[in-house]
Amino acid sequence: MTHDHDLVLRPTPAQTEAALNPPAGRTGGDLVVETLAALGATTVFGLPGQHALGMFDALRRSDLRYIGLRVENNAGFAADAYGRITGEAAPLLLSTGPGALTSLPALQEAAAASAPVLAISSQVPTAGLGGGRHGYLHELPDQAASFRGVVKSVHTVRAQSQIPSAIEAAWKSALSAPHGPVWVEIPQDVLLAETAIPVVTGGDAFPEELPPRPELTAVAADLLSNAARPAIIAGGGVVRADASGKLKQLAERLRAPVVTTPGGKGAFPWTHPLSLQSWLEDRHTTDFLEDADVLLVVGSGLGELSSNYHTFQPRGRIVQIEADLGKLESNHPALGIHADARLALQALLETVTPREDATAPDRVRDLLAKVADRIAAQDLTLEQDVLAAVRRALPADSPSFWDMTILAYWAWSAFDAKGPNHLHSAQGAGGLGYAFPAALGAAVADPTRPVLAVSGDGGAPYSIAELATARQYGLNVTWLIVDDGGYGILREYMTDAFGEATATELTRPDFVALAESFGVPGVRTTPENLERDLAKALASPGPSVVLLPAVLRMFAPTHLD
Repeated sequence: MTHDHDLVLRPTPAQTEAALNPPAGRTGGDLVVETLAALGATTVFGLPGQHALGMFDALRRSDLRYIGLRVENNAGFAADAYGRITGEAAPLLLSTGPGALTSLPALQEAAAASAPVLAISSQVPTAGLGGGRHGYLHELPDQAASFRGVVKSVHTVRAQSQIPSAIEAAWKSALSAPHGPVWVEIPQDVLLAETAIPVVTGGDAFPEELPPRPELTAVAADLLSNAARPAIIAGGGVVRADASGKLKQLAERLRAPVVTTPGGKGAFPWTHPLSLQSWLEDRHTTDFLEDADVLLVVGSGLGELSSNYHTFQPRGRIVQIEADLGKLESNHPALGIHADARLALQALLETVTPREDATAPDRVRDLLAKVADRIAAQDLTLEQDVLAAVRRALPADSPSFWDMTILAYWAWSAFDAKGPNHLHSAQGAGGLGYAFPAALGAAVADPTRPVLAVSGDGGAPYSIAELATARQYGLNVTWLIVDDGGYGILREYMTDAFGEATATELTRPDFVALAESFGVPGVRTTPENLERDLAKALASPGPSVVLLPAVLRMFAPTHLD
């Protein structure tokens, strides 16, 4: 009796000949780039270093496109965005020690946002592994230990024959739900040594699926079908799983209002009659969700931002679909379904009974009117006008990337992303410096659309060096920098809490002159001219900077009431 898993693909005569007589002059670095190409990679990001030169030398013998950034952390952000836009695992090539460690904040963001990044780092020579103090340059007692608490999986290579299998295992780990960053490290001598191992020509690039348990979706379907007031919270897992279409079908079948988290922006149409938009940081929305007798949470762990800073106290039953097992029921008891959002939503679509509820659109309109009235009472016309100007200037199909800055916090709640996978921010891990290098990665992934990056004057200096990268590759990224002379949100927090702010004021450069020194055109604008100047910059090929001097304020929080 023959089983499918007993079948072995036999090499063709040409493959056999090539395997028996591999080209001369190849090294362990060639095995790295050959494996990446065999798995389907076309583009790699990174920064060279002494121990990693074997990988970078091999790039010139491959068809892989290399995009080099000026700082390892920024290269990580670029790879993160490339992975989000394409859905592919984005290779990130790094060197040992300081180079590797500099990428950690970017990998933390990728982990929090479930972005597939395949980080491949060099290591000290094999003789230096094991924790001894040999005095090699960049030596760490246990380099991988610095990454185990951040990435999905760690793979240490000690021999050339391990390279293809380790990279393939890491690739599948990065792309298995939930997506995320992974870490591979290879010693310098393994990368540099010549190899007689045959050219890598194939690999299993298909990640494992994560289907829901049918007995759980049966219970969930029954709860939702018989609910009086169902509602849905859609998180980043819906976007990562490319499941927004199925979410819309299910919401319409159940007549269930939908709110999206900051990570789930665009997962549900903004102007749909059932759309609660994204006003999770509003007590009216929190009350609405608490009143649901059955709440379906898809692709969200109901963390700090998604629960109005943990003030959300549901009174009904929660059904939670989550691919990250660590997030399942981590904040609230639920019928927990450990599954990919797309597969779980499909299972529900096949089993729920359609509901009739003529009141749902009216309840949605009433909620949004209450939110609008609350904002209107706070004299925030400038902030709303600036955000509206950005929305009008940005083409509907263009992605945008937002740093941790006041305008981004407004965007989480009030910006229409115009579609899934269009708005991305650093809200997963909350580090500065994300927007511009991430936008560069998105422009590499899809050069047919202009890309917008939004930063404050506090976060922008983290990425200034990448103006050179943008210029070198001619990437279509417009960088909007909102300059308020300091860390604006921290200024607000400290003033509210202590009566005055400390360590928040900044002496900032002339960002327009700085951009022009890199050969990147820049313009200083005003709130009144922002739409015109931003639209012009976005319509012009190549990188550009738009500087908006303005002091913006946040809307009043409701979680402190």
